[in-house]
Amino acid sequence: MTRLAGKVAVITGGGTGIGLATAQRFADDGAHVFTMGRRRSELDKAKSLIGDRLNTVVGDVTNNSDLDALFATVRDTAGSIDVLVANSGRAETELLGTVTEENFDATFNVNTRAALFTVQKALPLIRTGGCVILIGSTAGYLGLTGYSAYSASKAALRSYVRTWTRESDDRGIRFNLLSPGPIDTAMLDSQTDKQSSPRQCH
Repeated sequence: MTRLAGKVAVITGGGTGIGLATAQRFADDGAHVFTMGRRRSELDKAKSLIGDRLNTVVGDVTNNSDLDALFATVRDTAGSIDVLVANSGRAETELLGTVTEENFDATFNVNTRAALFTVQKALPLIRTGGCVILIGSTAGYLGLTGYSAYSASKAALRSYVRTWTRESDDRGIRFNLLSPGPIDTAMLDSQTDKQSSPRQCH
């Protein structure tokens, strides 16, 4: 399949889980894919799996300098972006009575703040008529025990999409939110270890 032949896609958190599966599918469909993740070992595995259609950049989405480096690499290598997938996320379960400032801040930093600045910094490179996909969760509109911070951080992405769609009318950029339910990923496995009946969504 070559539905994405000649297209350039950027995916954050593409070393494992949903990000890796997306990178592989996009590459199989003909896209030139760039992905950023924090662990070189995971990115090397992704490169070995996907091959020459994948470029990897080590970095942290919560660090704006790392985002700058990612998009500088994309600009210098490919020139522009057709599809951006803001996928990076974290989850840590805490009941309301035990929510810590550290978990709340870390969750919103990765899931909500980083998503905004990822899109902001990519925006100058996104072609007219391009596509931005935010990876949300069914937790963003379902009440899940222990997921106060996570659910709220994902619910914010729905607001982003509505706002950014209005702001980008003149360029025809499409903004979409995908809200999967439970997916068999390392993130899900980490939650399974902590609760007998995990309800983690991406």
